[in-house]
Amino acid sequence: MCPAQLMSAPLQHVLFKLATEPQEIEQIHRLNYRTFVEEIPQHAPNPEGRLVDRFHDENTYVIGVADGRVVAMLALRGKRPFSLDAKLPDLDNHLPPGRHVVEVRLLAVEPDRRRGPVFHQLFVFAAEHCLAQGYDLAIISGTTRQIKLYRHVGFEPFGPLVGKEGAQFQPMFLTLEAFVERARSGRSLRKFARVMPSHEPINFLPGPVAMTPAVIAAFSRPPESHRGRAFQDDFLALRARLARFAGAERVQIVLGSGSLGTDCIGAQLSLLGGRGVILSNGEFGERLAAHAARFALDFAHVRADWGHVFSRGEIAAQLDREPAARWLWAVHHETSSGVLNDLVMLRELCAARGIRLSIDCISSIGSVAVNLAGVWLATGVSGKGLGAYPGLALVFHGDLLQADSGRVPRYLDLANWDSAGGIPFTHSSNLVRALDAALTEAEAEGPARFTRIARLATDLRTGFRKLGFAIVAPDAHACPAIVTIAMSEPGAAARLGDRLERAGFILSYRSRYLMDRNWIQACLMGAVTEADVTALLDALARENAAAPSLHFAGNEDSLVGK
Repeated sequence: MCPAQLMSAPLQHVLFKLATEPQEIEQIHRLNYRTFVEEIPQHAPNPEGRLVDRFHDENTYVIGVADGRVVAMLALRGKRPFSLDAKLPDLDNHLPPGRHVVEVRLLAVEPDRRRGPVFHQLFVFAAEHCLAQGYDLAIISGTTRQIKLYRHVGFEPFGPLVGKEGAQFQPMFLTLEAFVERARSGRSLRKFARVMPSHEPINFLPGPVAMTPAVIAAFSRPPESHRGRAFQDDFLALRARLARFAGAERVQIVLGSGSLGTDCIGAQLSLLGGRGVILSNGEFGERLAAHAARFALDFAHVRADWGHVFSRGEIAAQLDREPAARWLWAVHHETSSGVLNDLVMLRELCAARGIRLSIDCISSIGSVAVNLAGVWLATGVSGKGLGAYPGLALVFHGDLLQADSGRVPRYLDLANWDSAGGIPFTHSSNLVRALDAALTEAEAEGPARFTRIARLATDLRTGFRKLGFAIVAPDAHACPAIVTIAMSEPGAAARLGDRLERAGFILSYRSRYLMDRNWIQACLMGAVTEADVTALLDALARENAAAPSLHFAGNEDSLVGK
């Protein structure tokens, strides 16, 4: 790449665009020659005075044009092998995994257009194009003459120098996250911020959750056919990775919400037949019963107060009263209260009695470590603990699916999905690519992910209590991903939520079941940081000082069942 000193000509005289016209392409070849033959002796001279790049037919050129003259250019190429692959055979070992990579090459600027803002605008236009194509990692071979400039943009060096004497280059990469940070904090790059995804205000919702730049960029890639070979291969690999992540045998990725996944389980239970048991200690246990009723299932509905935790003795006694029970359906993380029901205990009680266990893990997968070994059916979603966009229901299962009998709608028949390789109908490549990126991040973080969420939850719960707020779920049985607090003054939860939203913090309080109980929730399912938690507690302290009657002043034990 050439020295990319900033240019002096007035910015309004330069048009930035993708090269499309024959005369623009010809000027690119000649600027390429002047830069990488005459200025940087990377290639041998030739009498034509033009240099056609070996990847020319695959390059996308971003150019700056002044009065019909190409005065600045760079080339983008996302097809492997990259030019750096030939120089560094182990290139992938140097790069962050799971990225959509573009190689930036042939950065060239006419000498009379240097020392000004044009370089930044060239880069802005290139960044806009890369975002539209879904790229979240850029690699370059940066001339050693301009390492400081590349670092200023956010590039990080890796590997040894490449090239020859007089034309040496440093391999470097730039992540989307690093570029976002530089764009927001650096004065000279501030214009970049308008093209970068923003996580403001701070999102403490249970969905849609705050997402990382890599997930947003993956969603922005051009749509792909669900019948394309590359998409189908990646989709199959994603299903296998999701199953491993949750400790399940298999999973179907269904285009729809978590409620659709729940209906898929209801359909399977209707095919299984027999009597079952549904446990409910919150809103989402009640919803399981509502789904079951619509499938005309025969079941005992075991209710407990919201915030109550089922004991082993309670469930064992209920199952003993239902000796004919063939299945049990329950919620793992009861999102309404924040209680985490004991999945291991449920699995053991069901296994001892030959009962098939189905579990709603919609809010727990990705938020806490989940092991679905021994579970017959379980639901999850893309847009909560896994940190991707909403819109994909995950239904985990083993090999004991009820056969496609024609008795339930085709879209709800898991056997139909399984026999079609997971794609019997049209799928969204954008949602799938975003989920793939989110899972890649979760896999890379490993168990530290759950430790981090638990630490943030401890800070949040401690801070709430210091401010006088009462927490619904007891510490010993709480899911770290959601902290639900109860308010004393009627309507106080909604008023506090409104004020926090105006202050830049989005909490969950508008769901009917929360409004009925005057509860408000802070959720840690997405890309929430320690700084975000601190900022929220500071904002709550200010609100609490302004209206001290809002907090719940009673004993937390009295909250169960409210």
